[in-house]
Amino acid sequence: MINPKPLPTPDNLQTVKRALLSVSDKTNLIPFAQRLANSGIELISTGGTSRALREAGLKVKDVSEITGFPEIMDGRVKTLHPNVHGSLLARRNDPDDLVQLRGIGSELIDLVVVNLYPFEQAIAQEDVTDALAIENIDIGGPTMIRAAAKNFFFVTVVTSPADYEAVADALQSNNGALSLEFRRQMATKAFQHTAAYDATIAHYFTKPTPSTEETIFERPFHISLPLAQSLRYGENPHQKAALFGQPNRFFKKLHGKALSYNNLLDLSAALFLIDEFKDAGPTAAILKHTNPCGVGTANVLSAAYKKAFSTDRQSPFGGIVVVNRPLDLTTAQAIDQIFTEIVIAPSFDKEALVLLSKKQQRRIIQMNLAARFDHAPDTRSVIGGFLVQSRDSVLRTIEDAKNHYVVVTKRQPTDEEWHDLDFAWRIAKHVKSNAIVYAKQGATLGIGAGQMSRIDASEVAVMKGQKEVHDFAGCVVASDAFFPFADGLLAAAKAGATAAIQPGGSIRDEEVIEAANQQNLAMVFTAKRHFRH
Repeated sequence: MINPKPLPTPDNLQTVKRALLSVSDKTNLIPFAQRLANSGIELISTGGTSRALREAGLKVKDVSEITGFPEIMDGRVKTLHPNVHGSLLARRNDPDDLVQLRGIGSELIDLVVVNLYPFEQAIAQEDVTDALAIENIDIGGPTMIRAAAKNFFFVTVVTSPADYEAVADALQSNNGALSLEFRRQMATKAFQHTAAYDATIAHYFTKPTPSTEETIFERPFHISLPLAQSLRYGENPHQKAALFGQPNRFFKKLHGKALSYNNLLDLSAALFLIDEFKDAGPTAAILKHTNPCGVGTANVLSAAYKKAFSTDRQSPFGGIVVVNRPLDLTTAQAIDQIFTEIVIAPSFDKEALVLLSKKQQRRIIQMNLAARFDHAPDTRSVIGGFLVQSRDSVLRTIEDAKNHYVVVTKRQPTDEEWHDLDFAWRIAKHVKSNAIVYAKQGATLGIGAGQMSRIDASEVAVMKGQKEVHDFAGCVVASDAFFPFADGLLAAAKAGATAAIQPGGSIRDEEVIEAANQQNLAMVFTAKRHFRH
């Protein structure tokens, strides 16, 4: 531990005479720099930032004039120099620091304006490689930020264009000086910024791979995410809540009120569900309380939505609709017949967007990136800490599934049954356990979610399907975990199922297989369960 040496208390107000600007995001840079220059502040800059300032007619000194060295290695090294960091770290109330700074021929820097290489945007690309990722890891920027933030007694650090106006206004109000409280606030934001940046890099390099999946869970778990949005409340009005992270990577709100805590839970569940059908035909899903209450696949999107809605015509009111194709007017008109809380699509035809936007209460969400590209581990809070697990990855294609899943019954599934088994299995993965899904011809007939026993889940699914007068004859059934007894499978056969898909692994598998054979029911074991608690 390094103890501070005794020094006088720093002054509250510190005059800003020199500022170093080096930013990747040049939003509002020029107006801010002009206000600094108008306050008599000398501007120092690097690379592209320096060029942008000069092109705007501002007088600026290149950092190479401060260091006496040119930028090298394609700009990898430009600010890593004692003349920069000495100027940032020198304590104004320590005569020794000031003598040493003059000894290397440098002067104080009072304001640092830095934001970092866009690592997050780089890794968000579908074709991202390690080579691209590492070139977007900033080294000099975080070093300057941390140096300035460490010395906030004397130096002000700014890491976000959102703070430019506040800095310029404070300088104007205090005759070119900034207060200690303000400098401390900026330093706090700076350390949060670099912590989040480093966490994003760490998450990228520790995303589960065959070589890291085991060791990733043997290290301390760190979470450092920026505040994305404050929420009015949590699950209930008496609970405080906020959203942290980078949700804009995955979705963008085009219309409607701010998303609530519960909206965001449903939205996340919808994005993960529809991701299972990213490469399928036109597919629509309706969710309620994070559970699918209807899913359909068809040749056109409007027919897919009709299948999804017909599963359960009561539950979709106030629910979430998500589709895997650009939303057309015909489908939008069908959706608009009842109130839906959220509509999600990769894009929207102009006429569809106009129609759906007529209801102010409805949130319209555009998907920016498939959920499968969220490499962060799945985390849940529990008493005393967090549970952390790798994500339940996207399921195999049906062609791949036929090569890996095992048909355990005498009768093989027909081609039509295979397609329905694949369809139902993708949905069962996203239904709360215990989960049962009945499906036929690319449409769900009944879904039993979150029941205490698997037979209850099956009965609920059949009951809901019968309310809609669905014909279960020739359907398939999917179970997120094994049937512990033959009774669940027999109940499915009695309802009309002719094929089943389940993980297998029960001590009574042979009993269940025998029951399936007696019913001439084809059954597939996947050897992988999909509990969702």
